[in-house]
Formats: sequence, structure tokens, C-alpha cells
Amino acid sequence: MGKPIEVSNIKIIQDERPNRRAYIAGFEEPFYYGVHGGVKEFYKASPELEYPSTLDHIVSAAGG
Repeated sequence: MGKPIEVSNIKIIQDERPNRRAYIAGFEEPFYYGVHGGVKEFYKASPELEYPSTLDHIVSAAGG
């Protein structure tokens, strides 16, 4: 097997649930994750701020 072309270096910080910050090596600003829309309704969450969910991130990456 050859050498990997990329190794992800990511630090996740759990803020007030359900919000999280992801610090990804090479980017100064964190990426924010949480819930919104249908996901928020499904979990009956009432976050102060709404952020994209990790599902949004996966779907956008796959669609790219």
C-alpha cells in the first residue's frame, strides 16, 4: 500500500449542546456544527443559534 495523500488533523470542541466547533489543520477559523430545520425538529432541540449539521457537511462534500 502506498503512502496516504492526506491525514486529517481535526480538533472538535463540544460547546453548549448541540453546537460544536471543528478546528481543521490549515484553516485559522473553526467550522461550526449544530442543528437546524428537520434535524432540529426531529431532536426537539431549541438551540440559541442554528448551524449546519454534520450531515449537511457530508452531503455537500459528496456532491462536490
